[in-house]
Order: sequence, then structure tokens, then C-alpha cells
Amino acid sequence: MPSLRVNQLQASAQTNFSIRGFGNGANNPGIEPSVGVFIDGVYRSRSAAQIGDLPALERVEVLRGPQSTLFGKNASAGIISVITQAPQFELGGSAEVSYGNYNALIVRGNVTGPISSTLAASLSANLNKRDGYAFDANLGDDANTRDRWGVRGQLLFKPSEIFQARLIADYDNIDETCCIAANVFNGPTGAAIFGLGGALQPNDPFSYQVFSNFPSTNLIKNYGVSLQTDLEAGAFDITTISAYRAVRIDTNQDSDFTSLDIVGRNRALIDIDTYTFEARVASNFDGPFNFLLGAFYFHENIDYQNEAAWGQAFRAYAATASISAVTGRSGYLDAEATLAPILGFPIGTFGAAGQGITENFDYRNRAISVFGEANFAVTDRLTLTAGFNYTRDRKNVAGNAVSTEFLSNLDLVAIGGQLLAAGGVPPSLIPSLADSPANPLLPLRTFQIFPPFLGFPNAVEDGRTRDNDLSYTLRTAYKFSDQLSGYLTYATGFKASSINLSRDSRPSLADFIPGSPITNPPPSPIRTAGLAIPNLTAGSRFALPEESEVFEAGLKGQFDGFSFNFAIFKQTLKNFQSNLFTGAGFLLGNAEQQSTFGFELDTMLSPTPDLTVTASLTYLAPKFDSFPGAATLGPNFETIIADLSGERPAGIPEFALAVGASYTQRLSDNARLLWHVDFLHESPTQILDGRPDIVRQVESLNASLTLALGEHVEMTLWGRNLANAQYLYAIFQTTIQPGSLSGYPSQPRTWGGLLRYRF
Repeated sequence: MPSLRVNQLQASAQTNFSIRGFGNGANNPGIEPSVGVFIDGVYRSRSAAQIGDLPALERVEVLRGPQSTLFGKNASAGIISVITQAPQFELGGSAEVSYGNYNALIVRGNVTGPISSTLAASLSANLNKRDGYAFDANLGDDANTRDRWGVRGQLLFKPSEIFQARLIADYDNIDETCCIAANVFNGPTGAAIFGLGGALQPNDPFSYQVFSNFPSTNLIKNYGVSLQTDLEAGAFDITTISAYRAVRIDTNQDSDFTSLDIVGRNRALIDIDTYTFEARVASNFDGPFNFLLGAFYFHENIDYQNEAAWGQAFRAYAATASISAVTGRSGYLDAEATLAPILGFPIGTFGAAGQGITENFDYRNRAISVFGEANFAVTDRLTLTAGFNYTRDRKNVAGNAVSTEFLSNLDLVAIGGQLLAAGGVPPSLIPSLADSPANPLLPLRTFQIFPPFLGFPNAVEDGRTRDNDLSYTLRTAYKFSDQLSGYLTYATGFKASSINLSRDSRPSLADFIPGSPITNPPPSPIRTAGLAIPNLTAGSRFALPEESEVFEAGLKGQFDGFSFNFAIFKQTLKNFQSNLFTGAGFLLGNAEQQSTFGFELDTMLSPTPDLTVTASLTYLAPKFDSFPGAATLGPNFETIIADLSGERPAGIPEFALAVGASYTQRLSDNARLLWHVDFLHESPTQILDGRPDIVRQVESLNASLTLALGEHVEMTLWGRNLANAQYLYAIFQTTIQPGSLSGYPSQPRTWGGLLRYRF
């Protein structure tokens, strides 16, 4: 399904889903995804809760476009619904083992059967291990490893034909060294790194070789329990789903991506607890009218802590990187020598190991939804559908961060003004000169990585969002014949405000106008309240809610040996939530409006029972209708604010084509060969908003050959990305290395064999 993209970014937990080019939610725990993921009817609110292995998979459904009337949790871009096999009242199961290159070992098992005439159970387990396909040349060890395991148990209680209850409990564990950020462009600071004896792999993102001074770690525990009840009460089917989900994340990354100990640690601890309850009643009338009506409750708590601190080499790196080509002297050390006697601190204070920032956020989200859909069959061929979803969302967030980075706490404008005054500059000129090149301290702003943070709630910012929305769907479906039908749909969707849980969570420009007191900045609410602190900058605490709509027309055909689905649409998202990594934190904002015109064609051809050919084509023509305050990277990969209105958003290919074929060759009454091949092509696509000069092109070839012996034994040879296509998932400004660019390279060719037994 080429309308769907799934990318893993800087950590195992950062997996991003997008449909029709719309998707976000990775990298910042305060952002809910635009694409909702449900597993057995339970909403998984963050990507770390969505990536468990499911041995007994029944089906996966991808709903494209805004979804609001069939699921309690509104989704602005689409939904992925994963359904696993329920326990069976007949003994059965499967076991499989797969081994491939990079010592990839996958073991899965599932058993199900009756406990009594009214109670059935199932138990599944999985193990997924692999050496890294990347190599850390400094540590002499693998990177991008895989080490995951999980267990899942179910009970199905069915005392009668009209009632059943399904209890599911699962636990998944991840402990991996992941994920490499390759050097895409080595900027001017690379010379300082090499000059200090450090190493990096410059300008070669597909060498899969990196240099670190400690391994990046990903420790993730994802577990939960759910209970679904289904009751047939006459002409009504009543369903309830209650669930608790927990995610525990502990990550640490060598975020300077070199063998030098520049960033000593960048550790994040995230605890996510989610409680959901959904109740639905669906009619089963014999007449032309039927409906579904439901209610949904969502309760989530997130505790987020992050600590970043300088390593032993940061001071030497900053001193070397600030050497003037004209004077040959280090501006960093010269400034320290000048300021030390004035401010009374010892030499060696600038950039001392251990200085950094510690963040703490407490996030609370409560939401309720009422939703429903009604169908009216006007004739045997014509059906009218209307649906709605009313959502009430409330978020309360408290945040604080303590910066111990000495230089970042200095007001260089004010101190520079004092130096100018001491040098005899007239007082009337100091306000204009202190914030100009005449101030010799201003180049040090490059090294003020961790400026002080204004905690909230405070007297100006209440740390709350209050969102209410009514979404709806209108659809007309017409059956031209038993084989051909069509539909027209207008639908809206909604995603509530998101919170910037990062050190770049800053007051809005409406609340605070940056500037040193010496430059006489205009008054603003935070200044008036006496809350201004040195080096405080404006940014964003929140992103406004996303509101989506789609106009869609489709045609569906089902014929002997051939079927197709065609959809043409115009989809618009107002206030699309944009999240840019700046090298030290995240800038969260909104694109005022982003729209996409496109079409999708899915076909299946089966000229004989043994041969099936599929082909899917997606065409997307997106643009930012209005995005005047976008954060992007400038010519030297510095963070800049630009107007991207009218430009094409990044990461969305114009054409995406997926083709596949499966053929069964019957060798005997008891043996079959199953051949399969599939190929994905995406046209050249820019990777970063505002930088159409940096593109990727995806071409992925996969194949498998299976020998099936009877109904129980299968032996498979498989390969993925057989052509070893190479491309970058994403790029970003390299941490602490102005002018450098890093990115996440695609996974190389993998292959292996699998043995499966079913009973």
C-alpha cells in the first residue's frame, strides 16, 4: 500500500507512520500521531507502544484520510487497525524459526485451544535478535542491533452464542544499540574534531560506519491489558473495550556523533500510562436503517525527564572551533580570560565537563468523545451515510529545566555593553552597539547551547490547552451492479493540540519579545510580570489542533479473476503540526494549511487460481497553502525561519508504485512451491521542508520462495531490499556542529531462511 510510509528515526521508539503524506508524532513525546494505530481495538498513543511483534496476526486494515466516526479516538490523517487471532476452541498453533545475515534470529510461537467448553486460551511468544548492520569503528562493536522479545496471552470466555469476553495481556521488551546518524555533509567544525584526535566518517552516509565514545542505548518496556465484551441484545450488538497501556523508555545517545567526548550524555526517561474505555452499540435491523453509536474516554499521563551534559572534550572542542582565521586565537578562550576577572569565576569554567541542562515535564491529558454513524438504504443500490464525532480534549502540562551551562547563562549583550562602556563608548551609543558586531562577545552565542528555561505554569502561561471539535462524515454509495460500485465522501477529522516537551519549549512571541534589557526591548506580558531571565528566547509551548477535511470519490470493482479500487481526493489539513529538530531540541509549530490532491489505484489480477498479481499506484501533489513561519535549514544548514507557502512539503513522493506477484507451483499432491516477488518505487522526493535540493529515491525489491509440505511444514528462502537500494529517511542539523548535516540511512540488503510448522 504505497500511500502508507513507516520510517524509523533516531531511536527504536521513534517510528513514524504517515498516510497520503500526512503523519507526525515521532521524536517529541508531547505530540500525538496524526495516524492512529489500534491493536485489537485499543488505541496505542505513541510509536513506542505500536511496534510489538504479533505472531498470530489475522489482518491489518489501513483506513486512508480523516477517520472520526467508527473509532472513538479521532485521527486527522488515517488509521492502521491491527487484528490478532482470538483464542480458538480447537487445539492449534504454529512455531517458526528464521535465520539470516547479520546473525538475524527470529523465533515465534503460538498455541491456542480450549480450557473448557466455555473458555479458550492462547499464548504466543517471540524473539527477534540481530547483530548490527552498522559498525562503530571507535568502540569496535556493532550498531543498529536488534534485540526484542515479547509474550502475549489471551482468554476468550464464551458462555453462550450471544455473549463473549476477550481478555488480552502482553509484554514487549527492547534493548538495542540504535540508531546511527550518518554524516551527510562535513562542515567547518570537522577540522576541529580531527585536530583534537577525534574521528567521524565524513560525507559518506552509506558506509554504515560511525565513531562514538559510548554506545547509544534503547531500553523500552511496552505492556498492557485489555478486556473486550460483546453482547447480542436482540437487534443490537453492544461492545465495550477497556484497556491500560504502559510504556517505559530509557534512552541515551552519543549525540555529537563523533569519537570525541563532546556530549557526555543525552539521556531521556519517559513514562507513559494510558487508560482508555470505549462503548459501542450497533443496530442490526432488517429494514433500510442501521446505526452505530459510541463513547470513548482517554486518560494519559506522561512523565518526561531529559539530561544533556558536556563531556570531557567539549571545552577543547569549543576552543578549537572558535579559532579565528585572521588572528589565530581562540575567541572562546579569549572571552573567558576577559570575563573571568570581571565576573569573578576561575579559568576553566567555560565548557567544563558535566555542565548541561536537566528537563522535567509532567503531562496530563483527559479526553472524551461521542461518535456514531448511520446508514440509510434508499434503494437496493443507493445508500446514504452520515456520521459524527464530538471530542472534548483537556491537557495540563508543567515544565521546568535547569541549565548549569555557565556560558549559556551569561547575557552577552549586557556584558558586552559594560565592556564598551569601560572602553569609553558614550552611553547613548551602547544600546545600538551592544547588539552589533562591535560587541566582541556576540560570536560566543554559537556556544550558548543550553540557555535558561522559564518554567511553566507561571503568572502568564497556564500550561493548559482546551479543545472542542465536531467532526463529521457524509457519504453516498451506489451499486451499479453486483460487480461495480462507487461512492462520494466528504469527511473531516481532528487532532487536539500538541505540547512541545523539549528544551526548546519557549514562550510564544505574543507573550515574550526576546532581547537583553540593555537594548530596551518592547514590553511584553512576561517582562511586565517580572519573569524575564537572561537569554530567554521565544518559541512555542504548544501546536494548535489539526483540522482535516477530504473530498473523495471512488470506484470499486470485483470481477472473476480481477478486482480494483480507485479513489481520487483532495485532502486538507489546517494547522498541520510541524516538528523540526534543531540539533539541540525541537521547534514545534503549525503550517497554517497543507493540502494534497491525489489518486490511488489498487488492483489484483488472478488469471488462474495459482497466480496472483497486484499493483498499487499513488499520486500525490501536496503543497503548503500557507506556512509563513516555518522552521527549516538555510544554505549552511543553520536553523532559519522561512515562508514555505506554495512549496511542496518534504517526504511525500509524487508517485509511489508497488507491484507484486505470487505463484503456486504444485509439485505433487503433498508438495508446493510458492514464489513471491514485490517491488516498491517512489519518485525522487525532497527530504527536508524548504530544501528541494536534497532528495531521496526509494526502490526496494523483495522476494521469497517457499516449499510447503502438506498443511503443516513450510521452508522459505527470503530476501529484502535485494538490489541494496540506498537512501536517507531524514536529515537534520548535526548537534554541536554548525554547518554539518546528518541523516538516517536506509537498511541494507537482508536475506535468510525460515522454517515453520503449523498444527
